[in-house]
Amino acid sequence: MSAAAPAALMDKIYRHQRHIYDASRKFYLLGRDAAIAALQPPPGGSVLEIGCGTGRNLIRIARLYPGRDCCGLDVSSAMLSTARRSVQRAGLAGTIRLAQADATGFDAQALFGRAAFDRIIISYALSMIPPWRAVVQEALRRLEPGGALHIVDFGDQAGLPRAFRIMLRRWLALFHVAPRDELEQELRRLSAEAGVTLRLRPLYRGYAVLAQLEKPRIMSGSGPA
Repeated sequence: MSAAAPAALMDKIYRHQRHIYDASRKFYLLGRDAAIAALQPPPGGSVLEIGCGTGRNLIRIARLYPGRDCCGLDVSSAMLSTARRSVQRAGLAGTIRLAQADATGFDAQALFGRAAFDRIIISYALSMIPPWRAVVQEALRRLEPGGALHIVDFGDQAGLPRAFRIMLRRWLALFHVAPRDELEQELRRLSAEAGVTLRLRPLYRGYAVLAQLEKPRIMSGSGPA
């Protein structure tokens, strides 16, 4: 698949949906605001949203944490067009910077003038990206020491009625969305490989899951003589 293929697919899906995306998704993209509240970026710090979509989350982040450098990337030019208008209307054009890029591999320095971020958030994007493990690995590489990657996405819905799970997944499939049943297991593996601390919290009987992957700080100071 060429690098342009994911962008073309997302543009096709959201060419019209982007205009009603925020109004319709608030009913089932649960846990987004909990993930934003958990970010707690340091004063003067930086936040990157991978798969920023319409800019809804970034606007909330910029308002909740003023004085932070807020950046967002998305593969879809259609979504970014909507995001730029939303950011402009919110009066945050000088605070939020947006760029088009593939989340599985991007040059943060070229896009945003910084190689790493204090906080990175991925909200309901992994369930739309087939090579989602590569996205998590790339995000971990883009964290500052002591930084944290926050993820919220669909869980395995194991605690919900079977009929509900079947109906939900059939409906999500219409939008090329596939809950990652192995998400928690794979996050444990990826965090162990990267040497980061993982915290997991299921939401609403497994409907969604919140994950926080924390990169260790670099210890300063000299050792014994």
